[in-house]
This record gives sequence, C-alpha cells and structure tokens, in this order.
Amino acid sequence: MLAALSIRDIVLIDRLELSLDEGLCTLTGETGAGKSILLDSLGLAIGARADAGLVRQGAEQGSVTAVFDLTDSHPARALLDENGIEAEGDLILRRVQTKDGRSRAFVNDQAVSVGLLRQLGDMLVEIHGQHDERGLLDASGHRAILDAFGGLEPKVQQVRKLHAAAAAAREALAEHEAALAKAKAEQDYLTHVVGELDELAPEPGEETALAEERALMMHSEKIAGDLSEAEQALSGDGGLDARLNIALRRLSRVAEQAGGRLDAAIAALDRTLVEAAEARDQVALALRAMEFDPARLEHVETRLFALRAAARKHNVQVDSLAALAEKLRGQLQEIEGGEAKLGSLRKAADEAGAAYLTAAKALSDARIKAAAKLDKQVMKELVPLKLDKASFKTQVDVLPEDQLGGPEGIDRVSFLVSTNPGAPHGPLIKIASGGELSRFVLALKVALASRGSAPTLIFDEVDAGVGGAVAEAVGLRLAELAGEVQVLVVTHSPQVAARAQHHFRISKSASGETKAKKDAPLATRVETLDAAARREEIARMLAGATVTDEARAAADRLIGGQS
Repeated sequence: MLAALSIRDIVLIDRLELSLDEGLCTLTGETGAGKSILLDSLGLAIGARADAGLVRQGAEQGSVTAVFDLTDSHPARALLDENGIEAEGDLILRRVQTKDGRSRAFVNDQAVSVGLLRQLGDMLVEIHGQHDERGLLDASGHRAILDAFGGLEPKVQQVRKLHAAAAAAREALAEHEAALAKAKAEQDYLTHVVGELDELAPEPGEETALAEERALMMHSEKIAGDLSEAEQALSGDGGLDARLNIALRRLSRVAEQAGGRLDAAIAALDRTLVEAAEARDQVALALRAMEFDPARLEHVETRLFALRAAARKHNVQVDSLAALAEKLRGQLQEIEGGEAKLGSLRKAADEAGAAYLTAAKALSDARIKAAAKLDKQVMKELVPLKLDKASFKTQVDVLPEDQLGGPEGIDRVSFLVSTNPGAPHGPLIKIASGGELSRFVLALKVALASRGSAPTLIFDEVDAGVGGAVAEAVGLRLAELAGEVQVLVVTHSPQVAARAQHHFRISKSASGETKAKKDAPLATRVETLDAAARREEIARMLAGATVTDEARAAADRLIGGQS
C-alpha cells in the first residue's frame, strides 16, 4: 500500500507530508482546492509523463516521493531484484522535475530510467478517473485482467513456453530450408570443383618439393660441370688421390729409421685417403643425379603451375587445397543428408505447433468460462449502482486456426457495455458517459478486488453526477473494495466520505509569512481530520457554504449509519 507521500514545490504545493493507512481513505475539499494536484504529483512519482509546468512558480525544481509498504511476495520485489536494486523493506519511488523540463527518477535512492519507474508504478497503483484511459479502460490489458480473475496464470505460462518452443522450431526449420536451398543452388558448382580437386589430388608440402626440384634442374648444367672438374681433381694420375699415395709410400719406406716420428703423419694420410675416396664417390653420385632430363623438368613445371593456378582460383594457399577439397566434399554430403534433416525439422515444428495450439485452445475455453463468471459478478454490482438497465459483456474473440496466435494464446479479450436495453455493446470508454463510466469501473473493480489488483486503488470523483441512493451504493462498494486493498477516493459526496476510515481535507490558503499580504500566493494544504473535524467537513458537504445544526445532525446520522 501507499504509506506516505512527500511533495516539494509542485504547482500550489510548497511542502506537504502525508501519511496514509489501510482501508478507505477519502480526500475532500472545495472545488479548486488542489485535489487534482495531489493526484498529478503521485502520478509523477509512479512514472507519469514529466511536465515543466508542474514546478511551483519561483522554484528551480519540484520533487515527489512515494513510500510503499509491500508484502515480501509482491511482484515489484522480483522486478527490483532483476534490475539489481535493494528490494528489502519499504519501496521508495522519487521523481525530480526541473523547471527547464528535465526529469530524474530514483528507486530506493538509486537512479533509474523513467520506464522502470513506470513499470513499478503500474504494479503499485491504479488510478481511475472519468477521463483515464489506463487500467480497466485500456483494451490491451483486458486479457490479462480476465486471466487474473479466472486464476489462469499457470495456463498462460504454459502457453507462453509452448509458443516459444514452437517459434524456435519454426525458426530452425526456416534456417535449414534457406541453407538447403542455397546449397542446392551451388550443388553443380561444388560437384565440379570437388571433381577438379580430386583429379589434381594435391598433397601437403608438394609445392615446396616441386619448386626445389625445378630450381635444381634449371641449374643442373652449371652444377654438373663443376662436379666433373671436382671429380677429376680427386682421381686420375694427377689427382689428389695419386699424390697422397706417393707421399704415403715414401713416408712408409723411412718410417722404421725415423723411430716413430712419422707414425702420426702416416695415420693422417691413411685417414685422408679414406675420406678422399668417400668424397670422390659422393661427387660421382651427385654427378649422375645431375644428368639433365627435359621431360622430368616439363612434368615438374606442369604439376607446379597446375597447383598454383588452382590455389589462385580458390583464393587459398597451395597446401590448403587438400583441406578445401574435404570441406567441399562435406558440403555435398550435407546436401545429400539435408533432405532427411529437413523432414525431421518439419516434424518437430508441426509437433511443437500442435502442442501450442492444444494448450491455447484449452486456455481459450477456460477464458470463455471465466468471462461468463465475470459478467455475472459485474451485472450483480450494476443493479445497486443504478445501472440496472445496462449490461456488461466480456467478449472473447478466438483467432481462426489458420492465423498464428501469440505468447498469450489465440484470444482477443475486450470489455463491452450497453447502457440501454437493445442497444449494441461497445467499448467501455466509448459507450458510457462520465458518471456511468466511473460506476462501471467501480463495479468491475469490486468484482476483481481479490484477483490481481494493485495494492492501492485511486478513484478520482467516481461519484460524479450521482447522489442519494446511488452515492450511498458507491460508498458501500468502495468500502467493500477497501476490505481487500487500499482505496483512496477524491469525492464530493458526503455519503462516500461517511464510509471512510481515514479522511483528509484539501484546502487552499496563503502560506507562512505572506498570510497578511493581500496578494499573497496561495498554497494547497492537506489536513488529517479527527472525528469532530470529519463531522464538520461532512456537514459542509451536505449544507454548502453555511454549515447549520441540521447539517451537522445529518452528518451524524450518515457517520453513525456507517459504523
């Protein structure tokens, strides 16, 4: 419930602190005293549109703070938790409006967006006035109201889950169909490319090996000449081998006479002869390998150029051609298996859609039954409100089966009324007059009191245009409603005011030090009335400008009759 309201520098209110309690609270006062300012201020705190004109003349900014006392299970706490805001204790909404049009919003002293403030406000307060188009008068919310009345939220949650599953299945099917269509369009191209690459049969590292072999063959003639000269230097009569042998023989003949001094030289020459022979053999081997083969060179170049051409064509490295072939071969296999997967996805989408439709139809049937019960309860409330010739109908329009439903099902729900027998039903806000509209809203709220209402309901002149027995009936219904939720009523009806547990009087007077000045600015005041003051206020409402003893006696009878 709304526990406190603090207003600073809004229109005619310079400073106001208001404490509220449970039950029925009435706000009364002369026309123009500032009752609408109070409601506009509260609206600002719960996310209504900002307006620089709300700032009191001479002030730089105005502010409104609303404090709410909520149960631990109230959905507003879950919303706070989702947004990382401390959710324990009282919930404090604050709005600051500057005279240059800027506006700031705070929840529990944490800056938030106005959108979040409005979300919270919608959960906490419902304001109903003759020209209000929110809440019960907003057709977009009628389905949710009917679901709350019928206790259908679990069914709605199930339908939402099935709708999400069906939507996901349809999306997966659509994506696969698009991918398959694209793949099929490229199938001939893929087949051609894979055939080319398979025929080429590239191998990793092949380019490097071919390039090295080609470079070697292109330089083989010069290399072969040098190798031949080297081979001649190592062999033959005048070669290194012959000279080393001569030296070894001569040293060996005198080695014994040298007393071992030539042993090391002889051993070195032996090793040198062995290694020289090895070098000669390797040179001969390399020379035979360097024999120029034009056919082999042509084959190597043809292969190398074919690999490089394929790499350029597909914009990859030569070593990646084999991997590309595997990738494209996999795409072809996917096309072949795509039809089977397509059938599987179609079956899944059909099954998900059928499950959603079954649940949505069951929800629709439950809504139709709940609508009949709601109509019956509202019609019962219309009689004492002197709307016995009017009728109320909750219309549930079920979408044709060929039209897809939404997350909340396949129904459109609207509250329709007819104010005269035989007259066609139409939207509540278009058919009912101001006084009738307020009473229709009141009848609906009484019927819905224990089902999904915000913890605080505000009625702005719900009794406008009625009096006597009708006003008495309005007061009785408001009192009934206040047994379920906190109800604040702006009223000019003494019959309604007499039903209140808490009574506030709104007045307008000069403020503070300026009271003695003739042209002193006026300020709106709110006074909590005790029993005596309440009696006097109700008497004023009965008598007008001059309160008589007869009016006081009538006020006593009204108050006494409600106790």
